[in-house]
Amino acid sequence: MHEFEKISIAEMSKKDMLMILEALEYTGKNTNIEAFMNLKNSIIKELSLLADSSEDEFLEYLQR
Repeated sequence: MHEFEKISIAEMSKKDMLMILEALEYTGKNTNIEAFMNLKNSIIKELSLLADSSEDEFLEYLQR
């Protein structure tokens, strides 16, 4: 088996990405494990930078 340092999400749908972000937020809030919220925030930050938008604008885009 090949080992991966990073995994691409280039072919992921907006709906799937939003579901992952919502699942991370739900899990973080309901388990009080900060790592879930940190991961969600990190993903949003990176994707909004790639999209050249604010984090709020990017979340609105995913929700459309």
